[in-house]
Amino acid sequence: MANELRFKTARDLFMACPAVSRDMVALPTEQPSIEFCRALLAGRVPEEAITFCAYLLPERAAVWWAHECLSHLTVLLDGRDQELLAVVRDWVSEPESPHHRPEMSKAAAMPPTTPAAWIAVAAGRHGNGSAMEAPALSASPPAARAVSAGVLAGLARVALEDRFSVLSAFVEMGIQLAEIEALRQSADAN
Repeated sequence: MANELRFKTARDLFMACPAVSRDMVALPTEQPSIEFCRALLAGRVPEEAITFCAYLLPERAAVWWAHECLSHLTVLLDGRDQELLAVVRDWVSEPESPHHRPEMSKAAAMPPTTPAAWIAVAAGRHGNGSAMEAPALSASPPAARAVSAGVLAGLARVALEDRFSVLSAFVEMGIQLAEIEALRQSADAN
């Protein structure tokens, strides 16, 4: 069997994740997901490629991708965001570890007002709340929406003249991670 992404086409993703239609203006097509994502990047609103990647990736991989994107912007982030990135990094490496749950719960319960706080919310959403208590979860956005918000909030801090190159690098990183996840899923299935 060929290594396939979770969502073969953009339409498959939009059908499986209706929330993406509220987060994007672009309409789904029958294009393969990677081609659609690259077309978004080359289109009128290239930031939608970030949102598409956030939904394309499995939740834990999306959180990791967002962590990696923001890790490239640490000079633009304050100390609290850097602390949150460390908490998210530890959680991604061992999401089921009881050691990380108290820190993750505290981080994810914070109002998402900074890039890394959004990523912490996304991590808290992963696995139907393994990191957070149910009441806090019900008020938080879907993980993909939080990932997208965090990456876009980080991108907004990049100097205008550098923004598109950073955006492109983030999207390419997301695409590569989606392809790696497809390979991993294929290997796990065999």
